[in-house]
Amino acid sequence: MRRTPSLCLAAGLVSMALCPGVALAASSVTGTVTFDGKAPTLKPLTMDADPVCAKKHSAPVPNEMLVLGNGNTMGNILVWVSKGLASGKKWPVPGSPVVLDQNGCQYKPHVMGIMVGQTYKILNSDGVLHNIHTLPAINPAFNRAMPATLKEATTKFDKEEGVFHIKCDVHPWMSAYMAVFSHPFFSATGTDGKFTISGLDPGTYEITAWHERLGTQTASVTVGANDTKTQNFKFAVPAAK
Repeated sequence: MRRTPSLCLAAGLVSMALCPGVALAASSVTGTVTFDGKAPTLKPLTMDADPVCAKKHSAPVPNEMLVLGNGNTMGNILVWVSKGLASGKKWPVPGSPVVLDQNGCQYKPHVMGIMVGQTYKILNSDGVLHNIHTLPAINPAFNRAMPATLKEATTKFDKEEGVFHIKCDVHPWMSAYMAVFSHPFFSATGTDGKFTISGLDPGTYEITAWHERLGTQTASVTVGANDTKTQNFKFAVPAAK
């Protein structure tokens, strides 16, 4: 019996393997980022300039520049696919926003990625005056005072851009970093140092890992169909010259 295109499509809903030539974007790159060597001792964040902020914490607030977990795993590392994606391909923009909360007079999360055109939602959970100020080089800056009564603000970024700084003009210790991507293949690590980039087509990709002070590292990773590859990264303080 001759198989019609509609039968092939129906079968593909059960298993795309039944339709020759159709590849699933189901491959992944996972890994763990660690710090190599003895970690430097960083001074905790100083919030004495605003007693309201200081009172929100019962213990010293660790510096977010270097966040380590068990086994020296590294948080606040942004990892993304920097080369190898199909030229001209478009990916849908998520309907859900990327959320930055001003909580405890800190930006949470400290490092994040967002897609072009995706909503960026800024919350003020502190009930104090903040002023969020993005410092991109390509996209227009977003500079908005958020008094205690303003609990939410939103914006979007229209162009792809590498990592840029976000600061608070009221509280100088508040700091975050963001990158704007044309694709969804990025991930930020938590204290366990783990990242996962999924939904990739088979191919060879350059993966970049970024830290705010220790720079970037890249690796080439090849994934097959329905494949998962592991690519770990290790950062260290450069040796003194």
